[in-house]
Amino acid sequence: MANYFGTDGIRGEVGIEPITADFFLKLGWAVGSVLSEQGKASVVIGKDTRVSGYLFESALEAGFLSAGVDVGLLGPMPTPAIAYLTQAYNASAGVVISASHNHFQDNGVKFFSSKGLKLSDEDQAKIEQKLNEPMVSVSSSNIGKARRHEQPLGRYIEFCKSTFDRSVSLSGLNIVIDCANGATYHIAQSVFSELGADVTIINNTPDGFNINENCGATNTQHLQQVVLEAKADLGIAFDGDGDRLMMVDQHGELVDGDELVFIVAKAWQAQGVLANNIVVGTKMTNLGMRHALRELGITFIEADVGDRYVMEQMKKHGAILGGEGSGHMICLDQTTSGDGIISALQVLTVLANSQQSLAVLKTQMIKYPQVLINVKTIEKIDLDNHQQLNTATKEVEAELGDEGRVLIRASGTEPLIRVMVEAKDADTTQMSAEKLANTLR
Repeated sequence: MANYFGTDGIRGEVGIEPITADFFLKLGWAVGSVLSEQGKASVVIGKDTRVSGYLFESALEAGFLSAGVDVGLLGPMPTPAIAYLTQAYNASAGVVISASHNHFQDNGVKFFSSKGLKLSDEDQAKIEQKLNEPMVSVSSSNIGKARRHEQPLGRYIEFCKSTFDRSVSLSGLNIVIDCANGATYHIAQSVFSELGADVTIINNTPDGFNINENCGATNTQHLQQVVLEAKADLGIAFDGDGDRLMMVDQHGELVDGDELVFIVAKAWQAQGVLANNIVVGTKMTNLGMRHALRELGITFIEADVGDRYVMEQMKKHGAILGGEGSGHMICLDQTTSGDGIISALQVLTVLANSQQSLAVLKTQMIKYPQVLINVKTIEKIDLDNHQQLNTATKEVEAELGDEGRVLIRASGTEPLIRVMVEAKDADTTQMSAEKLANTLR
């Protein structure tokens, strides 16, 4: 049986299996059939701004209808908005057509349960099993109905604003927002300006092809430049589907996901609202953040890479804050998924309450230099039993001691071994990473 689901839904290049119209038709039917086992079902479908979204929206819609499932179409919406609107419209599931931070040539699909959470492995297995069965439509009297929902934008904008502490104000704050020509293009300005900020918006003119192109959370150079030119207080960058957040301080310096999570964690701990005094990160979380949390007495829980795994550990340990350096931040006391807009509002609340700039708050955590080297492989390598690599790794770890760390892992999507080293000293970090990469080569 083919395994279509990766760490975050199904994703790939448009026109190449499984990212084809006929597969999405079958996928809609398969998911709809699984949902219908519990009785009459309904779904909501949203998408980002890439041109192929029209194609896959229609294919999924037809698949769901043929399984007897009613469909509510939401149009271009951020991924976290679908998590919220699935619950708001009392749907059985939410569907997002998006390839997140990838360029327009790719697309994919993500699913949310009726509670706004990513699907479990068990649910995905049921869908994979159904995909192996022949597609049989329900009778004509049981075919689902489709409608385009009114006012989903307004509902989501008001929901985002409701997560902001209204005892403080963004009045007088000069912000530049980069929408990555993606799904926040018609939402972000309303949220932040209605809360009082003076907003300059960039990369908010999607044409179906420019999503994530030299902009947004994965490429902040344009935002950094505009922040400096506008003499803004800070910049905010989202990715194409709005679930990632990066920020830029008034000096044009990047503030990444690890630093943003730390800023919020420290403030929430001081307020006594950091549940169980826990923060969840991943194997890639910077050592500087781990040490800074430890100095505050905050427990750090390490999850596998991917916001889905961060969420699993948060629920397991009763945490309300977690995230990744790549910009996924999950505030479980506010919403059920990583949400770039809501995460930004939590950071801005800390700024307003502390009366300190983002640049000052960033200095409270010192990031360790990190070197990541990707080593291409022709065949699969058994890292556990690679004797030369294990010996070299032990030597490097002994040299670094508590002031550094090594992480070597196989890529889940490419024929690569990723060698990552962090240490206090940049030269030591570079030499150590090269030593391990050369051992692999």
